[in-house]
Amino acid sequence: MQSEFSKQFHSHVFDEGNPLAERNTRLAVLLTAAMMVAEIVGGWFFNSMALLADGWHMSSHALALGLAVLAYRAARRFAGDARFSFGTWKIEVLGGYTSAIFLVAVAVLMLFQSVERLVSPQPISYDQAMAIAALGLLVNLACAWLLRDGHHHHHDHDHEEHHHDHHAGSHGHHDLNLRSAYLHVIADAATSVFAIFALLGGKLWGANWLDPVMGIVGAILVAIWAYGLLRDSGRILLDAEMDAPVVAEIREVIAESPVAAEITDLHVWRVGKGKFACILSLAVQGSTDPEEFRRQLSIHEELVHVTIEVSHRGGGVDPLPLAAAS
Repeated sequence: MQSEFSKQFHSHVFDEGNPLAERNTRLAVLLTAAMMVAEIVGGWFFNSMALLADGWHMSSHALALGLAVLAYRAARRFAGDARFSFGTWKIEVLGGYTSAIFLVAVAVLMLFQSVERLVSPQPISYDQAMAIAALGLLVNLACAWLLRDGHHHHHDHDHEEHHHDHHAGSHGHHDLNLRSAYLHVIADAATSVFAIFALLGGKLWGANWLDPVMGIVGAILVAIWAYGLLRDSGRILLDAEMDAPVVAEIREVIAESPVAAEITDLHVWRVGKGKFACILSLAVQGSTDPEEFRRQLSIHEELVHVTIEVSHRGGGVDPLPLAAAS
């Protein structure tokens, strides 16, 4: 059993956070909010319902980006709070999940408005709408560059520390909070591209139907992105990680161990980007030190908190909670 000393001083902060992403997301919020105000004011001044609607549409993205910043701050602020058994990283995941719900709402609103305009076409101020849409696209591309840059640097940092990226799965090292913010600005950028194409087609060829059709295409695309984010963040929040590659690798280590052992219970869940906790119960013949199994599992650096319980087939249980920080 762990001593009271080790319990007191053992850290449960398994994720170092993403300061660069937090700073860049904050800048993206300011840019998005400024563009939102410009579109709303421009729509009111030019009497353009299209611009006004797009401005309020962008407000949902500004809100979602603000939520991402709050999630980063909350995770950092409560990092040392003892109430969080395995750290505060899942606050960021919860922020990503909530942001994905906003994306779903945006997709539904886009679809509703597009179908409404397809059924009941409205006159469009093409020149003003295209100018504001082009400006919005530039702002969204700037925000996307900021958020992608933060993700890129953080991913490189993870790559240097972990030499077995495949262990954590395809999204093991991804910052889901940053990914949600990135998807919001990409969704808005895609909407701007579709809008510019539709407005240009309407002005040059009188194809007014292109505007609502592109809106429907954009809504479908946003919904697909939202589904992927909900799926990935939901799996983490529900601890549905028993199909992760690391689980098979744990079983493989025990099966190939020189000490004959049978897994009687196994629980694996994520506690950070590409980092997992594990509770492992083993039945072995004779007397065996659980430290031996911990040593064998230590080759997998993504296992940062391992608790091993050994029961001897002759009777008796020898529990030894162990923590290994990569």
